Amino acid sequence: MLTALIALPLVGSALTLATGRGRDNLARQVALGISLVTFVLSLVMWAQFDASSAAYQFEERHSWLPDFGVSYHVGVDGISLFLIVLTTFLTPISLLCAWESIEERVREFCFFMLALEAAMIGVFVSLDLFLFYVFWDAMLIPMYFLIGIWGYDRRIYAAIKFILYTMAGSVLMLIAILWIAYYHQSVTGVPSFDLVDLYALDIPRALQTWLFLAFAVAFAIKVPLFPFHTWLPDAHVQAPTAGSVILAGVLLKMGTYGLLRFAFPLFPAAALQFAPWIAMLAVIGIVYGALVAMVQPDMKKLVAYSSVSHLGFVVLGLCALNVNGVQGAVYQMLAHGISTGGLFLIVGMLSDRRHTRAISEYGGLKSVTPKLVAAFLLVTLASVALPGMNGFVGEFLILLGAFGSTAIGGARVYTAVAATGVILSAVYMLWMFQRVNYGPMTNDKNRGLRDLSLREWFVIAPVCAMCVVMGVAPNWFLKPMEPSVRKVIEEVVGANRTQNTEARPATARVTQASGASLAEASLAEAALAAKADAKAGR
Repeated sequence: MLTALIALPLVGSALTLATGRGRDNLARQVALGISLVTFVLSLVMWAQFDASSAAYQFEERHSWLPDFGVSYHVGVDGISLFLIVLTTFLTPISLLCAWESIEERVREFCFFMLALEAAMIGVFVSLDLFLFYVFWDAMLIPMYFLIGIWGYDRRIYAAIKFILYTMAGSVLMLIAILWIAYYHQSVTGVPSFDLVDLYALDIPRALQTWLFLAFAVAFAIKVPLFPFHTWLPDAHVQAPTAGSVILAGVLLKMGTYGLLRFAFPLFPAAALQFAPWIAMLAVIGIVYGALVAMVQPDMKKLVAYSSVSHLGFVVLGLCALNVNGVQGAVYQMLAHGISTGGLFLIVGMLSDRRHTRAISEYGGLKSVTPKLVAAFLLVTLASVALPGMNGFVGEFLILLGAFGSTAIGGARVYTAVAATGVILSAVYMLWMFQRVNYGPMTNDKNRGLRDLSLREWFVIAPVCAMCVVMGVAPNWFLKPMEPSVRKVIEEVVGANRTQNTEARPATARVTQASGASLAEASLAEAALAAKADAKAGR
């Protein structure tokens, strides 16, 4: 099934090129049809997923380069499951939103969109580090061309900046991947890039530090975490609407996903050592992104800086290293992808009508485009984390987890500062919404604007629906991811506890951990240790 999820968009991308010149509508229809089939297949996978298991499911493993320890190993757990569904959900919406705005090189646009979808799914299902790196770099190429060909005035500058920043991080990660595979060979006599094999390695603390930093910098650039964020506003502003939706909705999540899937569990001692520092950068990013967003005159740039702020919450939740924080972080990845993707869609619709994104060019739209403004309001409320909307669940769990975290020194201070980001988010988003949609209509060019078309209803309605569904029924998403989240936390905190107190009984290890400054056991971890004690007869 996972191979089919990757292969379908790849086959579809080839079919779009085969439609021939002058048949743009056919290329659009083929691309949209393939993306919808891929989305349905991802829903089938979700329906068949065992929500009670923390193990990888739908696994496929085939030897690829056996002499080098490289295999085609794919699988999903509760963490990657919903990121795949998010990818397949946003891709057809992005293609549909570009139906009229992309008029040149339509076949090539559809080709790159489907190729990008295949690479993104590949990143989320890869359980071999070499395979992961192949997909990680492969997804940069379509996004580079999407920005560079179909973007706005400074598209070449933004595309080059995007590729240079992300490739710099990729090189560091590649060095670390090769190093850890070599270390596996030095310990076992056999090279391996398989994630399951590498999880079992007992890597010396000093080596963990360097390898963790290489991975963490690569993922921090992708998030982007402050101060590695400077490429993002340019990329968002210059990208076409479809590119911005995918960039904000999926690509940025690969940085936070990488921290959770690779950097933290592979190098647990280093993760616990650097978690407070990463959390500090996350909190700075939350406040900085919100303050800079507040003064932006361009709607798209405002939404871009809001991503810096919102993804700071995700990183803070990951650094909490407890169930509430990490589960909230994963949930916020999904919520941010939906709500911020929706904001870019709305801004794109306004830009298509007026060919400007300047806030000052609007005002009083409620009287001429009431349906568009209603959708705008709903997505805005989701973005500011109104209770009952998708953004509230993730941010609440993150702040709850961060407040009680024992992995972050000064966690309560960090949480208090981060909470101001929620208030600032409401300030800049609602202020922007008010200036664009309410008050007197001062610009006569806005009087003839049309409201949502049927196609635009199909674009924005699913996004609005998901904002509400995720807000009122969060357990549909939280329950399947919880076992996998607990497993990752135990791999990080438990591995460090084992390293530091290898010869002690389990009860003594929990006591030792509860007094440590870096890894005090959470209630969930204590329960796991108690089960181990019971099995040992203590």
